Amino acid sequence: MRDDAHEEDVILGRIETEVALLMRLGEATRRASGTAEHRVLDRAAYVILRHLAGAGPQNVSALATKLNLDGSTVTRQVSAMQRDGLIARTPDPADGRGTVISPTPAGLQRMAAVRAARTRLYGDILAAWSPEDRESLADLLHRLNQALESRTRRR
Repeated sequence: MRDDAHEEDVILGRIETEVALLMRLGEATRRASGTAEHRVLDRAAYVILRHLAGAGPQNVSALATKLNLDGSTVTRQVSAMQRDGLIARTPDPADGRGTVISPTPAGLQRMAAVRAARTRLYGDILAAWSPEDRESLADLLHRLNQALESRTRRR
């Protein structure tokens, strides 16, 4: 029984190391890429625009909850994005005192450029992988993200 616990600790240690490396190398790869598309949006703006493009207009509170961020953090990010013309605020139809945030055409255009650049980058990086391996990676990363999101929602 002790060997099973030790093996599990070793495996979990490998996972922790690989996730840490993934985060560091993913950011380093993005910064080191020669294309400007990777730099037209910061990470926070990209994530917010991706979410709004898929889920539709939302108030800051709903956006903060979905992204598991503090409302004041999202408010600052959204204000900067509004100054840059990436999002627009309109009156909240459910609560006239509030506003909802939606991406502007310029915001969607920048997000699409970043997404396309990232897709090309990962296509290059994973070119030697079989389609089955790429699909397995996508499925496992999705499962990991779901588990992480589920854990943060319970807290």
